[in-house]
Amino acid sequence: GATGRGCCEYTGVDPKDVDVMMGTFTKSFGGMGGYIAGSMDVIDFLREKCAASTYHNSLSPTVCQQIISSFEVIMGRDGTNIGKQKITALRDNSNYFRMRLGDMGLHVLGHYDSPIMPVMLYNPTKIAAFSRECLKRGLAVVVVGFPAVPILMSRARFCISAGHTREDLDRALEEIDEIADLLKLRYAKSTFG
Repeated sequence: GATGRGCCEYTGVDPKDVDVMMGTFTKSFGGMGGYIAGSMDVIDFLREKCAASTYHNSLSPTVCQQIISSFEVIMGRDGTNIGKQKITALRDNSNYFRMRLGDMGLHVLGHYDSPIMPVMLYNPTKIAAFSRECLKRGLAVVVVGFPAVPILMSRARFCISAGHTREDLDRALEEIDEIADLLKLRYAKSTFG
């Protein structure tokens, strides 16, 4: 959303109208873990039935403070407009990267303004090949295959940051363009990539 308050703000939905909200602190805040918010009945049920609340550690005080400090910056409570600048940079970087991936003929899921970009690989044999080719070129990428997604819905996931420069993005896009040719990934232009 415009002030970094997530999907509800972005879509104009009042958070009071949402029964269960969840999110991550990993991608957004460079921390770890996430949250679930809901009625006390929902939270009590999850605490009782969810293995994560029984078998996982809680967030460390350092990570909690990092997340709180990130919120303070985003909301401008640190006395600067750094949060607003970062939100704008994140949106601009994300939209630029997504547009360029689409222009290459890659099949990109999701919507503009989202910094998470799944690029479809489809064929499971391309998962390791894509990951290796990215690694050889110095690109960090997450690949996702079965059982996290259906077997023929393999994908790579790019996570864009406000800290990326246009030069960083252009360099990555040049490398991805080469990899797309090598692995035949241009599914938006041809069924055969």
